Amino acid sequence: MSGHDSPAEASPSEAAPTAVPPGTPPAEGRGLKRVLGLPSLFFFGLAYMVPLAAFTTYGIVTDMTRGHLPTAFLVTLAAMTFTALGYANMVRAYPVAGSAYTYTQQAFGPATGFLTGWALLLDYIFLPTISYIVIGLYLGIAIPSVPAWVWVLLTIALVTGLNVLGIKLVTGMNMVLVGAQGVFITVFLAMSYLTVSGRSTPADLLAPFYSADFSLTALIGGSAILCLSFLGFDAISTLSEEAREPERTIPRAITLCTLFCGLLFVLMAWVGHLVHPDWQTFTDPDSASVEVMARAGGGFLAAFFTAAYVAACFASAMAAQSAVSRILFSMGRDGSLPRRVFGAVHPRFRTPHLAILAVGAVSLLACVMTLDLAAALVSFGALIAFTFVNLSVIKHYAVGLGRRRGTDFLRYVLTPGIGVALTLWLWTSLSWLTFVIGLSWVGLGFLLLLRLTRGFTRPAPTMSDRAG
Repeated sequence: MSGHDSPAEASPSEAAPTAVPPGTPPAEGRGLKRVLGLPSLFFFGLAYMVPLAAFTTYGIVTDMTRGHLPTAFLVTLAAMTFTALGYANMVRAYPVAGSAYTYTQQAFGPATGFLTGWALLLDYIFLPTISYIVIGLYLGIAIPSVPAWVWVLLTIALVTGLNVLGIKLVTGMNMVLVGAQGVFITVFLAMSYLTVSGRSTPADLLAPFYSADFSLTALIGGSAILCLSFLGFDAISTLSEEAREPERTIPRAITLCTLFCGLLFVLMAWVGHLVHPDWQTFTDPDSASVEVMARAGGGFLAAFFTAAYVAACFASAMAAQSAVSRILFSMGRDGSLPRRVFGAVHPRFRTPHLAILAVGAVSLLACVMTLDLAAALVSFGALIAFTFVNLSVIKHYAVGLGRRRGTDFLRYVLTPGIGVALTLWLWTSLSWLTFVIGLSWVGLGFLLLLRLTRGFTRPAPTMSDRAG
């Protein structure tokens, strides 16, 4: 707690504190527990982004980009770097849970903030679902005698229980699981080097970045899907009320995670293509990464990959469910969602336990949803949120505070402006089905907003209206 924070009273029937100045988290004892430093935040972001995420949609995006997955990762990294800087700037102004929802709310008003938060929910709700789908897919391949849906249900139950017990437990386990991924990546790169050493020409080395099959339209379409691999920096911002010195540690963790993982994704996608350049021969794009591992290191590496990747997806599911529960908690605390459910904090574990349980219930869709549809929906919601976060930087700093001269122009006008342009470019390349589902979701949010505001005759709830 900073020196200007003061305790806030709460209604006996509510879990949320009374009105506080914008950007001020609830008083200690009423809100979440501040236990996370920079290493924990960094590893949380790594667990969320998954160092092995280059292989989540490896076959799907390799097919879409005609074998140019590394280039697609570079394009997405460029877009996400500008957006990550936008998040870093906004968390300094509003170090509270809520992420894009909070930032847009404060910059453009409660109605726009609500709709942005609602769009953000689309990607946050379905990101755990992606992890569960992948766990079921790979364990189903490894142990075909057990149906995939059984693995999905067991994982959802375990992840949900761990999240209810506390964020410190989640981040501690994530460090171990991220470490296991690091071991696998080292082995994969070493065995891949032995496989391709002396067999690749300079043309082969450059082919994953540019070849005769290159198509800019196809590249951008694939890059849009890859946005889901970069959502870890956004997830870090949702832990602002559980971080020590959030104005300093959150921006650093965001920047480090984005650059580290982005460059790692490019490296692994490039090496994967060198090992298995004939991408048109993949048996199943959803599990193409297993074929890459088998070619690089035979059955041993394929089995090692399955174990490491399932562990990675487990870590990602824990982080994703934790992050989306904080978004729901922030919206519930404000009254945008039912406060008694989503704004509640467990009296012992100090976690938004009912929001966590709600996310676990929605994640049951992993039993019936396809991987490519879940990935597209995540990217749709993420790109809307990313666009409004960049716009919020311009509105808050350049317009609201008048900081638009010299280096401030670079930080608060040019950089977020480029972020807006790049995210819009990626957003427009998504499929028509993604737009239909995504816009329907936004339309549902608009109807809910009409109900909350009684036809816009009263203001939408905000984070400074916590008295209920």
